[in-house]
Amino acid sequence: MPETVLTPAIRAEIARLERADIMVGIPSFKNAATIGYVVRAAQAGLVQYFPDLRPVVVNSDAGSPDGTGRVVVETEPPDYVERILLVRPTNKLARVSLTYPEVHGSGGKGAALHTIFEIAAALEVQALVVVDSDLRSILPEWIELLAGPILKGGYDFVAPLYSRHKHDGTITNTVTYPLTRALYGLRIRQPIGGDFGVSGDLVRRYLEAPGWTPDVSKFGIDIWMTTTALAGGYAICQTRLGAKVHDPKDPGADLGPMFRQVVGTILRLAVANADRWHEVRGSHDVPAYGFERHATPPPLEINVLRLLSEFHAGSLTMAGTWRGMLAPETAADVLDLATEAGAVAASIRDHLGLDRPGSETATTAAMAEAAASFMFPDDLWARIVYDLIVTARRKPEAVDSRVAALVPVYFGRVASLVVENRDLSTERAEGHVERQAREFERLKPYLLARWDAEAGDPAQAAGEGADEGAGT
Repeated sequence: MPETVLTPAIRAEIARLERADIMVGIPSFKNAATIGYVVRAAQAGLVQYFPDLRPVVVNSDAGSPDGTGRVVVETEPPDYVERILLVRPTNKLARVSLTYPEVHGSGGKGAALHTIFEIAAALEVQALVVVDSDLRSILPEWIELLAGPILKGGYDFVAPLYSRHKHDGTITNTVTYPLTRALYGLRIRQPIGGDFGVSGDLVRRYLEAPGWTPDVSKFGIDIWMTTTALAGGYAICQTRLGAKVHDPKDPGADLGPMFRQVVGTILRLAVANADRWHEVRGSHDVPAYGFERHATPPPLEINVLRLLSEFHAGSLTMAGTWRGMLAPETAADVLDLATEAGAVAASIRDHLGLDRPGSETATTAAMAEAAASFMFPDDLWARIVYDLIVTARRKPEAVDSRVAALVPVYFGRVASLVVENRDLSTERAEGHVERQAREFERLKPYLLARWDAEAGDPAQAAGEGADEGAGT
């Protein structure tokens, strides 16, 4: 457990506030363009839905050079919100913007949240709501939807349920949702959604829990929060928030570091919590709060050609590493598929004329149609992720390097999903996410067999090749 990292200035701010019943925490870095809207929505939600509670909004910033903290401080004051809503709260709403200290030399979203947790615990809040600072779709109602199940229903952890574009949330759709569901038996659809409700009891558990790694101080924090709640037996529900509109991210261009931090964290957590998931079979729904919302999320362009090209290029330099971290049959299937990805990428360039000077990047739809023959099987992806859990147990020191080597394979998996969903609505594409999750459940005996064999014959269980580090 990291020791308290709060600076004297932050401790003085806590002393000034004394107590709070409900808190909204907003981690940020260079979000001046969006955070004002988030703060206004948070203030309005606190005033409108919880007028009798002592509220506070805390912005935990990474020292943004664009004036993010200044925007928070200068956002329309709470009394302006009160006049709009015609609600006079019992307690004055407080706002705090601060630069968070690093945790053991690591900064990032997790370090920002650690400061938020410490402040929430010191103020003895009953409910903490955490929302992303780049949200364009947050409404005042979100505050009630995330805090209500805690304050009214006795839940400890409230995960979001979003309507997201079929190409959005690729790390969630390919790893965190199906793996969390198969391991722990609960269908938490957005285990790294970024927006959560947390009880005061669970906040204190987060501050006491072990395993605060550098990845947890960054983007590993969301899956760490979810898994810690699951493994600790806390009461969990989901809440329907409608569409999530935020800064778009192309997996091939933007999500590599996030993938490494999230997947590295979930692998370490799987090893640490084996006693919690070893006997779990199947899965069941998690209670959902709020009305069903039908929303059309904004479209997201993904460069399928880049994803396929990166998958193929990875096989040229990482074949030995893949053989070393995957079972022999799995590694062979991955290498064959990478070769196919290279051929399909070449055909896309030829078909769309993307090699010609001055040619422009094609649309997602055009590239997906040109790559229609490419398919990354659900069962192969599940075996890959399960192999990584087994080898993470055997060689914990190699987790980071092996997850980095997995990134090109993840690109191939995402490309396949984009191709498969090219003509489907977001609602129908959700059926493919569920199909993959069921495949993770179906193949859990594969994980268990390899996991249990580790005690008898570690080398055989790990399925490690002799040529790790070699090329093709």
